[in-house]
Amino acid sequence: MSLPKHHLELLSPARDVAIAREAILHGADAVYIGGPSFGARHNAENSLADIAELVRFARLFHVRIFVTLNTILHDDELEPARQLIHQLYDAGVDALIVQDMGIMEMDIPPIEIHASTQCDIRTLDKAMFLDQVGFSQLVLARELNLQQIRAIHDKVDSTLEFFIHGALCVAFSGQCNISHAQTGRSANRGDCSQACRLPYPLKDEHG
Repeated sequence: MSLPKHHLELLSPARDVAIAREAILHGADAVYIGGPSFGARHNAENSLADIAELVRFARLFHVRIFVTLNTILHDDELEPARQLIHQLYDAGVDALIVQDMGIMEMDIPPIEIHASTQCDIRTLDKAMFLDQVGFSQLVLARELNLQQIRAIHDKVDSTLEFFIHGALCVAFSGQCNISHAQTGRSANRGDCSQACRLPYPLKDEHG
């Protein structure tokens, strides 16, 4: 069930179960973690058994667990993704954080679906669309200011989520092709090379 519209929830990322447990013990209201596949953190995969264990631990503290499936899916991955969603639901996961709109058309169990930061939600129109098609929570783009967040808040029923600490991509989340262009590693497939963090010389027409 979604939280009340004006409830503040401290949501922490976790690379693995050990980190997730520490986040819970230090006061997180919810934790998100990568599953065995289809997550945007390529090297942060956790087994179904690990996630089920984490859910059981989180329940002791009334903490919610979200799992990321926030990459763009290929056609041959749709059925494996659907099966994984059913397995995560059976494990007791509270919500899925997704990017690919195809998931909304799948035969999936009644689990909360959150729109990932990879969905690049920068406009009221996009937020309203995602709200109307069934997303219960929207992770807004990190580039928005408080006035823009308020404008979206006043027009949608979905719960809003916003990053207050962490990395800020130079490009808009979910819209960057620098990594793929330079290395063949796609940020939208969970394999960003973080090319934007490398040092670059700045040159003008005079060199």
